[in-house]
Amino acid sequence: MDTLTQREPQSMLSAMFSGRHTITTDSEKGYVFVDRDGKHFRHILNWLRDGVVPPLNDSGYMELLREAEYYQLLGLIDGINAVLNRRKDDEGLESELTRTDIIKCIQSEKVRFRGVNLSGVDLSKLDLSFVDFSFACLRNVFFSRANLQCAKLRDVDAEGSIFHNAILRECEFTGANLRGSLLAGANLQSANLQDACLVDCSFCGADLRSAHLQTADLTNANLEGANLEGANLKVLFKTSIKFFIIMQRLCMELWIWVCLS
Repeated sequence: MDTLTQREPQSMLSAMFSGRHTITTDSEKGYVFVDRDGKHFRHILNWLRDGVVPPLNDSGYMELLREAEYYQLLGLIDGINAVLNRRKDDEGLESELTRTDIIKCIQSEKVRFRGVNLSGVDLSKLDLSFVDFSFACLRNVFFSRANLQCAKLRDVDAEGSIFHNAILRECEFTGANLRGSLLAGANLQSANLQDACLVDCSFCGADLRSAHLQTADLTNANLEGANLEGANLKVLFKTSIKFFIIMQRLCMELWIWVCLS
């Protein structure tokens, strides 16, 4: 029940299953029948679990938006609209390579995509370890569950990209723009994020042990449930109060070093 009530406490689902109201259930199995599209409900559940907006086409997003409005999931509504708005902004950015092209390239021993435009490409579940993406345009790229261990992403523009559950151990993100990116559940152990723009990023449940975050901009970043043991967090002064509230709670269990410049 926590899945249905915690992330969106003001939603219809939270009201239904919080115990505040009596709901009708199947007399034998205890099922609750909701007369809505079951195909989209899995996306609703995934959102409630980890805050991930799924990768869909525009028509799929419009259908999911109707479901989100019905269930009064304001966070999901905002997330879908943000994705659609980014797509409009990036319509002029066309990737120079396709997923198929990249699969062919990564068969080589040393792979470089330095400065290449890969905007919007689905690279999920691929083995991209040790690949050099430095200075590339990676806007809205889907890296979910990809292996990017020791990859170089120095000074990339990866705004709005999805790294959900990706392996990012020892990755170099120095100076990268990751504004609005989703890194929930990602393994960022010993990753270098110095001077990176991490504004509005979600690190929910991410592994950031021993990560280097010196002078990174963490304004409005969500670090709920993240493991920050041994992380270096010399952050910019403008980091939001939301970040520090989360840090204060994590400090009770984790050893971290916070130093304001």
